[in-house]
Amino acid sequence: MDNPYFLIEPAGERVPVILSSPHSGVEFPDELKTHFRHELMKQPDDTDWFVHELYNFAPSLGITMIHAKYSRWVIDLNRTPESVPLYNDGRIITELVPKTDFLGNEIYVDKKFLPGDAEIERRSENYYKPYYQKIENLLAERIAEFGQVLLWDAHSIRRFVPTIQNEPFPDLILGNNDERSAGKEIIEIALHGLKAGKFGVNHNSPFKGGFITRHFGKPEGKVHTLQLEMAKTNYMNDDELTFNEERANEVRSVLRPVFEKLIDFLIEK
Repeated sequence: MDNPYFLIEPAGERVPVILSSPHSGVEFPDELKTHFRHELMKQPDDTDWFVHELYNFAPSLGITMIHAKYSRWVIDLNRTPESVPLYNDGRIITELVPKTDFLGNEIYVDKKFLPGDAEIERRSENYYKPYYQKIENLLAERIAEFGQVLLWDAHSIRRFVPTIQNEPFPDLILGNNDERSAGKEIIEIALHGLKAGKFGVNHNSPFKGGFITRHFGKPEGKVHTLQLEMAKTNYMNDDELTFNEERANEVRSVLRPVFEKLIDFLIEK
């Protein structure tokens, strides 16, 4: 079976940073293509559109990138294996294997296709666990080589999702599980760099980081994790479906220096 993810190796010398994009996948496995509503499959909502393309500068800095192949409707790589909610403030929280999109729309053609326990386990074995195992391996390699590593989990979201909160989202939201998933200096470098641009920046609100951030982040073991959520209109057109190169370059002009500073810090430590 082919890997359920894409791996982009560094263009130059490796550095102790791994970049993950678990929600930018848009494909559907052949055995599931008749299960989902065809009109929705053409542009599956809740996708972090083009996030891996936004970070296209990363390999030139020595960063290894991993991003999902399949839509989060197949299985959500940023949820707990048991679908335990990561927030308890009343927002909509889709499950490990979602039944609806963020707006509550049914995504399956018929209820007979709703996955049961056996199907959820199958998808977990085929699509979820391989992603986590690959990240685990990449982190272990960088720890062995550099002594510490940063996993940056890259996300985007519609500017306004009323089922999550009543107000539009800020431009950028840095999450680190209330400063438990990364060392203080790492967090400060990232926050300071993000705030150096024109974008508004929130810290751990309304997103603290999903399961990837919380699962892998063990600063006491020299594994630091950060999640960056951003409103899609920062790098996409106002339709939030098409890429805008000019806007993307403005975001890149902020992100790239942040990574350069983080790399310097991680290597010098």
